[in-house]
Amino acid sequence: MSAAEEGPGAGPQWGAVAGQQLSEESDADADGSPQQRQLLPPPQPQEAQEGEKLAAAEVKRRRPDDEEEGEGAAATLLPLSETEGGGGEEEDDDDDDATAASSPTAGVLPSFSPIRCWWRRRRQQQRRRRRAPGSPLPSRPSAIQRCCPCAPLRSFAHCCHGGAKMAALAYTLGKREINHYFSVKSAKALALGAVLLLAACHALSRHYQGGDSCEYLLSSGRFLGDKVWQPHSCMMHRYKQSEAKNCLVDRHIAFIGDSRIRQLFYSFVKVVNPQIKEDGVKHRNIPFEDKSSSLKVDFLWHPEVNGSMKQLIKSWTEGSSPKPHIIVAGAAVWSIRIHNGSSEALTQYKINITSIAPLLEKLAKSSEVYWVLQDPVYEDMLSESRKMITNEKIEAYNEAAISILNSSMKNSKAKVKIFSVTRLIAEETIIQSSDGIHLPESSIETSAMILYNIYCNKIMKPIDGSCCQPPPPVTYIQKLAFCFFASSVIGYLILVLIRRNHHRKNKPCTDTESGEEKKPATNIPALSTLETLLQCLCKLGLIMGYFYLCDRANLFMKENKFYTHSSFFIPIIYILVLGVFYTENTKETKVLNRDQTDEWKGWMQLVILIYHVSGASTFLPVYMHIRVLVAAYLFQTGYGHFSYFWIKGDFGIHRVCQVLFRLNFLVVVLCIVMDRSYQFYYFVPLVTFWFMIIYVTLALWPQIVQKKANGSCFWHVGLLLKLVSLFICIYFLAYSQGVFEKIFSVWPLSKCFELNGSVYEWWFRWKLDRYVVFHGMLFAFIYLTFQKRQVLSEGKGEPLFPNKVSNVLLFISVVSFLTYSIWASSCKNKTECNEMHPSVSVVQILSFILIRNIPGYARSVYSSFFAWFGRISLELFICQYHIWLAADTKGILVLIPGNPMLNIIVSTFIFVCVAHEISQITNEFAQIVVPKDNTVLVKRLLCIGGFFSGLLFLSAVQEKSRH
Repeated sequence: MSAAEEGPGAGPQWGAVAGQQLSEESDADADGSPQQRQLLPPPQPQEAQEGEKLAAAEVKRRRPDDEEEGEGAAATLLPLSETEGGGGEEEDDDDDDATAASSPTAGVLPSFSPIRCWWRRRRQQQRRRRRAPGSPLPSRPSAIQRCCPCAPLRSFAHCCHGGAKMAALAYTLGKREINHYFSVKSAKALALGAVLLLAACHALSRHYQGGDSCEYLLSSGRFLGDKVWQPHSCMMHRYKQSEAKNCLVDRHIAFIGDSRIRQLFYSFVKVVNPQIKEDGVKHRNIPFEDKSSSLKVDFLWHPEVNGSMKQLIKSWTEGSSPKPHIIVAGAAVWSIRIHNGSSEALTQYKINITSIAPLLEKLAKSSEVYWVLQDPVYEDMLSESRKMITNEKIEAYNEAAISILNSSMKNSKAKVKIFSVTRLIAEETIIQSSDGIHLPESSIETSAMILYNIYCNKIMKPIDGSCCQPPPPVTYIQKLAFCFFASSVIGYLILVLIRRNHHRKNKPCTDTESGEEKKPATNIPALSTLETLLQCLCKLGLIMGYFYLCDRANLFMKENKFYTHSSFFIPIIYILVLGVFYTENTKETKVLNRDQTDEWKGWMQLVILIYHVSGASTFLPVYMHIRVLVAAYLFQTGYGHFSYFWIKGDFGIHRVCQVLFRLNFLVVVLCIVMDRSYQFYYFVPLVTFWFMIIYVTLALWPQIVQKKANGSCFWHVGLLLKLVSLFICIYFLAYSQGVFEKIFSVWPLSKCFELNGSVYEWWFRWKLDRYVVFHGMLFAFIYLTFQKRQVLSEGKGEPLFPNKVSNVLLFISVVSFLTYSIWASSCKNKTECNEMHPSVSVVQILSFILIRNIPGYARSVYSSFFAWFGRISLELFICQYHIWLAADTKGILVLIPGNPMLNIIVSTFIFVCVAHEISQITNEFAQIVVPKDNTVLVKRLLCIGGFFSGLLFLSAVQEKSRH
């Protein structure tokens, strides 16, 4: 296998070994037949010494600076120059040397050819001495072998010429250089610098340009698709009927203007009452009332800014009429049409709007007032009676309104908000207009939804509606967490200063009399447990600060997701190519070995990440396949934990605490820092629950493990009875939702499994993959039994079963895999498909395992690229909630606005570095918090119990203060 096929980590070995093979093969073939080589006279001693010195000097000259890498590089560079220069069909030395002189290296070292010839002859003599007496001499090289010196030791399929060799060498050396200068540590340093720089840039931008997302919502944005509007820097929530009613309880809203404002009025009230239809009668006032929410919405026909409009507004500011809570006004097109677009009409418009501006400003002190700018028209579609309405005249009226209303607001805190975003929407969609002046219904619906977000987001506080929504208040628990991390940072800095001061005192000093260096009496001690603990807490505190800034503060921007097939499938193809490129040999060739399971988790996690960031959940076939990937994770949970307990028989408290800590540490910290419930990170509670089920099932009397079962088949039957009992319990709970909810609504379980006061989310997640863990346990039992009875052939390169059986099983697996994919792709109803998923998902999982493990060559290799991500898959899954996605996975984090591709590259790089660092921190904490000494461990568990008791108490106090 070539270096390009082996991937990272195989470069240095390939460089040295391949170089040695090439040098030996080139030496053996360059001089022609063996009979002719025997006639060559040996070099004189003096010449040999000089040649040896010259050769050593040349190798040293060509050796890179890095001594460790230089040996491999020198071993490869020398044979490459020989094989590129020699290898012709001529057999005498003169022709060989002449050919070598024309090689690319001849101009660099013209006198190196004789040295090379001497070195070649010397190697030939050494090989003759080592050759056993009577062994046959190598035959005359064929044309293929003379063309490619590696042919005697490799098949012609692996034969590489000069260009391919140079490419492989460049790949190997380049990879070494990258690994040398760009390690994981340097990547994390680069990510830290990027975070600090981006945070500073966003802070300065908000300070100088203003950080009010309402202004962005009213004035800027873009279309992500035909009907999906994306405001600049924030997320827009799509309100439903119930949410709109709850927001607008006891509200009075007034729309004032012409037929365009009437369109906006109808789109607004249709959210509250979708059955309402537009009345055929025009040019009159239209009232609307929803008695269930005491909501009143009026459209008031005032197509011009004139005295009539002024009297209406004056009645609200100075009269006894009740003021509306929201006022949406705008007019200009009728003024252009009635006065035939004259300049006098524009002058009068300016006078009239100047007279009502103070009234609007006064009204804005107690109500929310929005002035809607005029949308452009599609001039080619206008009727003859509207030809005078041009975009140039509309722009002049808009500029007049903006200048007058803005000048009246300069010295006032209460502002009449300019609703200008409709112009951007109209520029994209006016071509779809039926008459050239009125926008299509979808565009008006977008404008109405913007109005809802402006007013309702601060009341309803939807997760996916960050526009016009202030950051959530900091809770007591978050304040305590901040103080704790700050104290850890201060404590660690104090320890570092003390350590440095101690190091300076013990630093060697020079004796002035003797000139000798005095050594300190004691060596510098290694990092203590306390110092390691504080160091980890410092790192964790900084990372949690980044989490908070990304998803709880309004420092960074957020955007909505938008799904397209290309946004999902193109990244999938890209990572699959990368995964195949970085292929290496496995350390062991057993079914589902560690390298293979890491690879499996890695590529599944990357696909799930792409699924989340692209919003592919809206596409049902993709959703159903992702459900299988989640089920496969749980399958591995059943397989892995069952295998450990069955083989090791270790049911001690240390093992349980170690697994629970590694699974839950990050989630518990995030629950505290991000103010989220435990069930919010649903996958961790799911995996934790099933681990405890596996442990209880196998630990209960009688404890049946492999060592005990080897003596009698009776124990195998006993274990199968345990598994059947587990299946019956799962089946019963799956069809008894009431019993399930009663069990998990009991305190303190309710604190772990409730989400927004209900355990329904936990019920849904549990039920969706209820059988797959059992399937994983059963598969582990069958596989380990077969392995113990030596039914399987798990040698390197060997098929798992006899050839005929392997071929039949492989065919069945491929057909089953494709059949499930066809079924999942043809799903029409998500609810119905979810009902079938628990029973059929195992088909594709088992098919994949057999396809991956039956062929010996497939079982002997793995992708180191995917395996690297697989080792941090849990951290990647959890961290994506807040620092890659945004608004608790509902949106996308925007670090670099205006460039989606660059933004996703930078945010992904930081996200992966953070996940890797958290994985390391978790491992270090696990060694400290979960010691192997059971006595110390029990004391730690008591401390952890006290910590959670205090946390539950503070959480209860916090809930009371909220209500």
